[in-house]
Amino acid sequence: MPNAAPSTTSNHELIGPPGAPVVAVLGGISASRHVAGWWPAVVGDARAIDTSRFQVLGLDYLDGGRGPDGRPERAVSTYDQADALACALSDVGVERIHTLVGASYGGMVALAFEARYPARVEQLVVISAPAAPHPMSTALRTIQRRIVELGLDTGRAFDAMVLARALAMTTYRSAEEFGRRFAGVSAAAPGTTDVEAYLTHQGHSFARRFTPERFLALSLSADTHRVDPSHGRTPALFVAAGNDSIVPREQMEHLAASWGGPGELRHLESQIGHDAFLAEPDAIGRIIRNALESTVSV
Repeated sequence: MPNAAPSTTSNHELIGPPGAPVVAVLGGISASRHVAGWWPAVVGDARAIDTSRFQVLGLDYLDGGRGPDGRPERAVSTYDQADALACALSDVGVERIHTLVGASYGGMVALAFEARYPARVEQLVVISAPAAPHPMSTALRTIQRRIVELGLDTGRAFDAMVLARALAMTTYRSAEEFGRRFAGVSAAAPGTTDVEAYLTHQGHSFARRFTPERFLALSLSADTHRVDPSHGRTPALFVAAGNDSIVPREQMEHLAASWGGPGELRHLESQIGHDAFLAEPDAIGRIIRNALESTVSV
C-alpha cells in the first residue's frame, strides 16, 4: 500500500497509508511531530515502525507559553500532553491507536494517556520512562532549570541554555560511554578538552532551536509526572536501558511488576544509558518491531 502525503496541522502530523493501523510515537522533550525526522532509523518505509504498513502520528508537545519575564506563563503536565494527543486523534478521525510508543518524556505521556484514555489505545511500548521521576533525576533537572532562570535574570539566557544542556548530556549518556568515546582525553583547542568541545557543541545546537520558557515548562513537567501503575489495564511492554542514570533499571522493573494489566519487561543492553533509544536504533528497533507484530502477553 503506498504512502500518502503527510497530513499536518499546527501540532501533529500523520504519515502512512490511509486506513492502516495507527501507531503514535512520542520522544523526549526536544522531539517534534516529524517523527521520521528525529527517529529516522526506526520510523520509515521498511523500518521497525514501517510507514508502508502503519500510519504514524507525531505530536508537538504543549508548553507553558511565555510570560513577560521569559518564564512559562503556566505549568503543563503529562496529562495535558495526553489531552493534546487525544485531540490530535480526534482531528485525524482515529478513535483507537494500535500502539502508543513513548520514549523518555514521551513514555511518561504514554502512561498518562493510558491512565486517562485507556479505551483509545490497544497496547503501549514504554521506553525509559517511570511512573514517577527518580529523586536524583529531579535534582539534576532542578539544577538545569536554575541555571536557565539565572541566565534569564542576568540577560544571558542563551549561554545558560548551552550550559544546562551540557549538564543534561552528562545524564543522558553513561560514564561508560563517555569513557569509551573520550578515552585518552586530548586538547580540542588551547585551554579546552574534547569532552568540553562535545558538550559545548551539544549545548549550542540545543539552545539555537529551543527557547528557555519551553525548556523550563517541559523539564518541570517531567518532574511533576505521576501515574499509579496498579491502575493500568492496557497491555504494555516496558523497556529498560542499561546504564540509564535518569531512569534506573530498578524503576522500570518496579513499573512492570506493579502494572495492573498484562505487561512484559525487556532489557535493552547498552553502554549508552538513557539515550540508548536514539543511539541504538537496531536494538530498540527489533524490540519495537516484535511488539508491533504480536500482542503483549502476561
